[in-house]
Amino acid sequence: MPGLVYSSDSDDIYGTSHSRLFGRERPIHQVLGGGRVADVLLWRNRNVSAALLGVMTVIWFLFEVVEYNFVTLLCHASITTMLVIFIWRMVAEIFGLTPPRIPEIILDDSTFRDVASTVHKKFNRFLSKLIDSACGKDLPFFILAIVSLYILSVIGTYFSFLNLLYLGFLCLETLPVLYEKFEDDVDHLAGKVSREIKRSYRKFEAQFLNKIPRGPVKDKKIR
Repeated sequence: MPGLVYSSDSDDIYGTSHSRLFGRERPIHQVLGGGRVADVLLWRNRNVSAALLGVMTVIWFLFEVVEYNFVTLLCHASITTMLVIFIWRMVAEIFGLTPPRIPEIILDDSTFRDVASTVHKKFNRFLSKLIDSACGKDLPFFILAIVSLYILSVIGTYFSFLNLLYLGFLCLETLPVLYEKFEDDVDHLAGKVSREIKRSYRKFEAQFLNKIPRGPVKDKKIR
């Protein structure tokens, strides 16, 4: 009805002007885990972030464009690496140069633990959010999840799994740092969209859902 004020409309207008995306209260660096993974995603260490992006791009190019087989690529990479080290070692012994120094631990265990812990926490939190929204606790997120999954399913029909994986990696490497750079603008726009969705739902609930007749609720007998 025109002119009808629904509950919490004034709160939406005046009480969420400084709300953050998804209702977060912590900085984006802490939301992403606050460790090395967050530093890489937010480009705090540009060399590592750029190197990781370059390696993933090369891998995607070899598999999707050149159409390398995984086993073949792994064997060729291993052969090339071993030949380079062998030739470097022989040349160093002949000309008295510094031999190659191969570290005993190429990849630190803590890196795998940080990545696994971050992925585990984020997946559990996302899965719990999906279940809560499916139970009717967060209708806007439920609608957003349904629409997002449907869009992803449509995209999946036109792209291979590797392309989707690479696209997801590009999003992880670009969206967090772009959001951190334009945080206020994104939060303001997301807040307006969220308030509009909630306001539309309250109107729909008042005009349709509340008019659905419901049977009397029977009191449970306590034995």
